[in-house]
Amino acid sequence: MSLFRKIFGSINPTSEEGKESELSKSSAEKAMSIDEQFIFNFKKNGGKFLYCENTDEVKEQFENILEENDWFESQVLCFDPSLFGMLDDNKLIYDRPANPKFILASCENLIADEGSILFSSKQIKQLKPYELPANIVVLAKTSQILPAKSDGLSAIKKKYERDYPTNITTIKYFEKAKEEDFTQYGSSAKNLYLLLLEDL
Repeated sequence: MSLFRKIFGSINPTSEEGKESELSKSSAEKAMSIDEQFIFNFKKNGGKFLYCENTDEVKEQFENILEENDWFESQVLCFDPSLFGMLDDNKLIYDRPANPKFILASCENLIADEGSILFSSKQIKQLKPYELPANIVVLAKTSQILPAKSDGLSAIKKKYERDYPTNITTIKYFEKAKEEDFTQYGSSAKNLYLLLLEDL
């Protein structure tokens, strides 16, 4: 809006309608639950979202991802022993992979206001986002969705008390920018699948 319109007001009724639609958009965003807000922002960032009601669905959806990308019997990066069973079931090699096709990881939290995923050294060791494979499969639970990054950092502080993890980072962009976008400068886009397990 131009400075003159801000000062003197608008005589154009269509711009008033525009204001009303902007207000209704912002109130609609506020009315969204944090789950809906996360999913909306995550998909807007280019993430692939798969909702699972139970662990059987998680396994089924994981197999669908493997099939879609032809990743069966591939090398995989995984640092979480609780996920090794899923890899063993599908004959995936995760012991010192030389050329991993993807990383399978859990996460600290899911951040609703920016649709990002919060990781720490507990999931990705000391690797920076650009050092991770281009393909990422994340297993998370609905209880891990938090409103903002500050809530995620507080949750980490509370969860680990003394043994704080290092390398706390978020991954937010899940597809290459279509044009040069300065907001993505320095970030590396990832092809990311999220298996979201209902636990509430």
